[in-house]
Amino acid sequence: MDFAMDARTEELRERLLAFMTEHVYPAEPVAEEQRAALASPWDTPPVVAELKAEARRRGLWNLFLPDAKYGAGLTNLQYAPLAEITGRSPHLAPTALNCAAPDTGNMEVLAQFGTEAQRARWLEPLLAGEIRSAFAMTEPEVASSDATNIETRIERDGDEYVVTGRKWYISGAMNPDCRIFIVMGKTDPEGEDVRRQQSMLLVPRDTPGVEVRRAMRVYGYEDHSHGGHAEVVFHGARVPVDHLIGEEGGGFAIAQARLGPGRIHHCMRLIGMAERAIELMCRRAVSRTAFGRPLAAQGQVHAWIADARVAVEQLRLLVLKTAWLMDTVGNKGAHTEIQAIKIATPRTVVDVIDRAVQLHGAGGVSQDFPLAELWASARTLRLADGPDEVHQRSLARRELKRYA
Repeated sequence: MDFAMDARTEELRERLLAFMTEHVYPAEPVAEEQRAALASPWDTPPVVAELKAEARRRGLWNLFLPDAKYGAGLTNLQYAPLAEITGRSPHLAPTALNCAAPDTGNMEVLAQFGTEAQRARWLEPLLAGEIRSAFAMTEPEVASSDATNIETRIERDGDEYVVTGRKWYISGAMNPDCRIFIVMGKTDPEGEDVRRQQSMLLVPRDTPGVEVRRAMRVYGYEDHSHGGHAEVVFHGARVPVDHLIGEEGGGFAIAQARLGPGRIHHCMRLIGMAERAIELMCRRAVSRTAFGRPLAAQGQVHAWIADARVAVEQLRLLVLKTAWLMDTVGNKGAHTEIQAIKIATPRTVVDVIDRAVQLHGAGGVSQDFPLAELWASARTLRLADGPDEVHQRSLARRELKRYA
């Protein structure tokens, strides 16, 4: 395994670091001020459009897409250090580079499984950053960690599909620029193969019968920067049959293909969040005095900082190994490692951020530092894309097979 950065990745990394320092970090307080003055909290602050324009000018656009036809043509291993940098400002940088979830996964689905007409109508404006999108899978009435439980119905009626169901925590759906939902539902609920019952359907937001009911909070945050996490109800919403992605019964397989890259992108950004927390922890330690000594002279603080550094270096190597395997043997061949990083990364990063919060005292839970929001985001990722326990169950089964 060679994790050394090639010349192109190093050049992009330097360009991205400069962009973060010169534009993204200074834009963080500006975005908050502008959002407070907007007519709706879900509108996008004007500074975001400025960041997008500057990112495009610098060639930092759609870096996540490995297909050079649509994106930068980077491998997972090349993209990993870049995604990590964006994680240092997770509510601005990914959006500025058009590399934010859930749009990234939706663009990958359309690029891989969409028809030419679907790509022209939805993928092209998504690639241009002109619209946003949402992925509607999770439901409040069932354990959605098991996709076979999904209850939303997609029924064929002549030349249309009719969608009926209730979803929640649909990321990005509160953003007025969100124009399209990719909806996971059952077209064959009584089918013998439970993994062939589901299909995916493109449902425009303005379709009659689509109700964006309310914003769901995450540890008290409404997450305006990501366009919120909405409860969405489909009251017999009708779309033409050509809005089906792939084939009927192919939804489960498409979801798995979508989640592989999505999980590694989350873990890459999480490492960047941990690095931001360590930086804040160190700056706090050298600038504050307690009981007659700088915090940086306290033994407990030494332990927190050292443990955080060791943990982050371990995570980075595991994520890089996973990216390398995805590039060399494919997502299926990297299945064990993808699950391992999904288990280890959010859990460890939550602990690192929590130590940084502790070191900041009251400031750590306030709005004056990004730590509380970083903690909420990292903790949520122990549930997103499948809770830890689902991955532990699958990973353990694979290990046990060797001894059965």
